[in-house]
Amino acid sequence: MYLSAKNHRILLSDGNSIPIIGLGTYSDPVPNSKGSCLESVKTAIDVGYRHFDGAYIYHNEHEVGDAIRAKIAEGKVKREDIFYCGKLWATNHVPEMVRPTLERTLKTLQLDYVDLYIIEIPMAFKPGDEIYPKDENGKWLYHESNLCATWEVECHPYFTQPKLLKFCQQHDIVIIAYSPLGTCRNPLWVNTSSPPLLKDALLNSLGKKYNKTAAQIALRFNIQRGVVVIPKSFNPERIKENFQIFDFSLSEQDMKSIEALNKNVRFVEMLMWSDHPEYPFHDEY
Repeated sequence: MYLSAKNHRILLSDGNSIPIIGLGTYSDPVPNSKGSCLESVKTAIDVGYRHFDGAYIYHNEHEVGDAIRAKIAEGKVKREDIFYCGKLWATNHVPEMVRPTLERTLKTLQLDYVDLYIIEIPMAFKPGDEIYPKDENGKWLYHESNLCATWEVECHPYFTQPKLLKFCQQHDIVIIAYSPLGTCRNPLWVNTSSPPLLKDALLNSLGKKYNKTAAQIALRFNIQRGVVVIPKSFNPERIKENFQIFDFSLSEQDMKSIEALNKNVRFVEMLMWSDHPEYPFHDEY
């Protein structure tokens, strides 16, 4: 599979294609400064990104849409060049709520369509306008649902998902890896028992070998396996660095060495919802 900065789309089973690297636009619970997402998406498009991963609950889809439309107006890209993934939040799993929720996303983006619309987490909460519904005692308000869809998969050198990857490859399913560089260290929803991925000694030593950063090594590892990555950054230099992964290849031995880092431990555990009847991480996949 030959990939380059200008041509890095991989084929999906329906005949469409998806860029193998995208920009994650997740915003911390404390919002970033106004406009930071807007400028980051503009920078990313100038660098060569064509895939953007967003969500209603990030509270910045309007900035993503503004940036995409600005670059279209400049003539930098056409709408069909861009792959945008939006997400259905857990309070909108009731079937009749899906279309209106998607239409709200389109209105926020001011775009005619999204390229992919997925279930954000495979657990339903009480339907309504409250994003994180709780009762008067602070207990989470869950909701029963019938999930007949798939969702993103955490995947990085500490959690390589070999069995899932093999299954997906056998069935022509493309994996999109969230947190491909690890994630923040917020103990409310992150397993902090594993050390930060980007401080790993092997990834850093390979970075010196290839004159790359540990992050670039981690991203290259996944795209060589055919896994789509969506690293999040609002830092212009890191946005550029994360995209500079098409001018080198990891050797077969180095790929095996990185695979051996697998701890089979998730960073994103969301343990605050582990009592949800649909909590997915009790199972192997």
